Amino acid sequence: MITARPDAEIIGATPADLDLLSQVIAAAFHDLAPSRWLIAEPAARRTIFPGYFRLLIAHAMAAGLVHTTPARDAVALWLPAGPGVPGPLAGYQQRLNTATAPWTGRFAVFDQALAAHHPAGVPHQHLAILAVRPGRHGLGIGSALLNARHHDLDHNGTPAYLEATSPRARDLYLWHGYTTRPGAAFRLPEGPLVWPMWREPVGTHERRRWAGTGNSVSDVVPPGQGWHVLCIVICVTSGLAPYQPCVKPRASRSRSRPSSGPRSARVARKSGGRRAARRV
Repeated sequence: MITARPDAEIIGATPADLDLLSQVIAAAFHDLAPSRWLIAEPAARRTIFPGYFRLLIAHAMAAGLVHTTPARDAVALWLPAGPGVPGPLAGYQQRLNTATAPWTGRFAVFDQALAAHHPAGVPHQHLAILAVRPGRHGLGIGSALLNARHHDLDHNGTPAYLEATSPRARDLYLWHGYTTRPGAAFRLPEGPLVWPMWREPVGTHERRRWAGTGNSVSDVVPPGQGWHVLCIVICVTSGLAPYQPCVKPRASRSRSRPSSGPRSARVARKSGGRRAARRV
């Protein structure tokens, strides 16, 4: 068990959690822009998403790491990525086709678009999904999930990657140490923007080059791996800690700065009175 904060325990999920956590992700992602792009009809999303996310969680349990909370009200899926990563489990594509029919083609386009921008040549951990149950947002649960995994990645010197799907989500992940490359944002076909984001482990000063520009999908991600790039993380569903992206560093105050206003005038009068008393 990992303790990210004194009041936030993070634990590993087990196969017994598959159904519950798939419902958590389906509910958290139901109204997001990429979700609406995948399946326009709300009723169809409610039908398709639980089975789809159950498949993704099962694969992450087998190939990566799935973190949750004792209340099972949030979940993070982490997968190894980069050179030498094996492909999906046997029979995965058939199960995916079954889970997403009749929208299988739409999911395939989605996977290809994300896979084409996935970093190549650098071993890293991919935050495939981060979701918090609706009604549990704003409690720092998403940040606790991130902090728990980042602690290990920093210790091991391992970078991390994710995709953000809104400017606010992008700014939140900037706050958590992720960076964006100028011009890296891309748009799903006739759909929303996506920002690929990269995080170097804390203490690493060398910034790796990770752009996939000019590479084919097969050069960037092994065939069949594009599916797990469904990191539709957005602040509304991530439960991340509050962030103030527009706060600027305060300018240093000069002691010779002229005072103004009623309060400053009162202070000046009092100071003048004390100086006059000392002269007397």
